[in-house]
Amino acid sequence: MAIMLSGPSMPPQSGKAGQLVVLCHGYGSDGNDLIGLAPHWQRVLPGAAFVSPNAPEPCQMNPGSYQWFPLTRLDPAEIGRGVEAAAPVLNAFLDAELERRGLDGSRLVLVGFSQGTMMALHTGLRRAVPPAAIIGFSGALALPEKLAADITGQPPVLLVHGDQDNVLPAARMFEAVMTLGAAGLAVRWHLSHGLGHGIDPDGLELGGRFIADAIRGAFRGARGGEHWPRA
Repeated sequence: MAIMLSGPSMPPQSGKAGQLVVLCHGYGSDGNDLIGLAPHWQRVLPGAAFVSPNAPEPCQMNPGSYQWFPLTRLDPAEIGRGVEAAAPVLNAFLDAELERRGLDGSRLVLVGFSQGTMMALHTGLRRAVPPAAIIGFSGALALPEKLAADITGQPPVLLVHGDQDNVLPAARMFEAVMTLGAAGLAVRWHLSHGLGHGIDPDGLELGGRFIADAIRGAFRGARGGEHWPRA
C-alpha cells in the first residue's frame, strides 16, 4: 500500500493558489513545527498555498513525532540511503498536491529544516520539472558525489544556518554551497550569528524575500554561491 502523507496546511489569502510552498520538518518533529512559517511569508506571498506534511515514519526516539528516515548518527552513507528511500514518498505527495491545485511543477517551492532540508534538496534537484526555489535551514546536502549525474534542473537555492549549531555544524552548509555552486546553481547563503539549530527572524525575513524574488525570476541566469545579507 502506498504511503499517503498528511499534515497542516494554509490556503492562499484569496482566490486560487498560484504557488505551492511545501515545508519539510526535521527529525523527531511534525508538520505543525513548520506551518508556523506560513503566516510570516503570506505577507509577501498572498497567492501561495502552504502545506507541511508529517514525515512518513514514526520516530522511535521521540514518540508521537515523525522522521523522514531513521537517523542513528550523522553518517553520510546512512543519510544517503535514507533520502533515497524516502524520496519516492515525498515526490508522490508533491505530485498529488500540485495536481489537486491545478499547478505545474514549476510553481512549487520546497522548504526544509534539518533532515527536511536533506529531503528538500535531494528531491527538488531531481524532479522532472524543477521547482521555483528550494530553501534549507540548518541542514546538509546528501549524496554530493551523485549530484552531477542526477540533477535535472538548476532551481535557485537559499541555505541558512546558525554559527552555533551543534547538531549539524555550519560547515555542512558551506560544503553544500560549494557543491551546488559547482553544479551551476544560483546559491545564496546566510550565517546567523549566535543561532543554534533553529530558525531566527533573519532566516524568516530572508526566506520570504528569496521565494518572492525567485518567483519573479530574479535569479535567472545566476550561477554560483553568494552571501545573502539582510536587506
